[in-house]
Amino acid sequence: MTDAISSILSQIRAHEMRTGAARGDVAPSNAIDVGGVGGPGKAAATPGFAETLSNTIDKVSATQANAGALQHAFELGDPRADLARVMVAMQQSQVAFRATVEVRNRLVQAYQDVMNMPV
Repeated sequence: MTDAISSILSQIRAHEMRTGAARGDVAPSNAIDVGGVGGPGKAAATPGFAETLSNTIDKVSATQANAGALQHAFELGDPRADLARVMVAMQQSQVAFRATVEVRNRLVQAYQDVMNMPV
């Protein structure tokens, strides 16, 4: 179980380093950002976990809505909605949803592992 948690933490740190390098404004660290704890008047430089999770779920929802709209347009005979675009959009939404479910499953498992740790 510890290996799974270590693996998830290393994946999160690697992602943090990639996104920080891409934006150039976030230094990688081992600290967990609680969001706005720095004091009054200090805004968090990066979004917190809840905001990131919410944004990701919104993006998955938008991907699914886009795929549904393309599918509906194809069914109505819109010439701009060809079969290849519809199939690619449907696969993208399916992959995004499966990835979100997998993240949820890993978070639940990590939570259960932490809750079952002896004090």
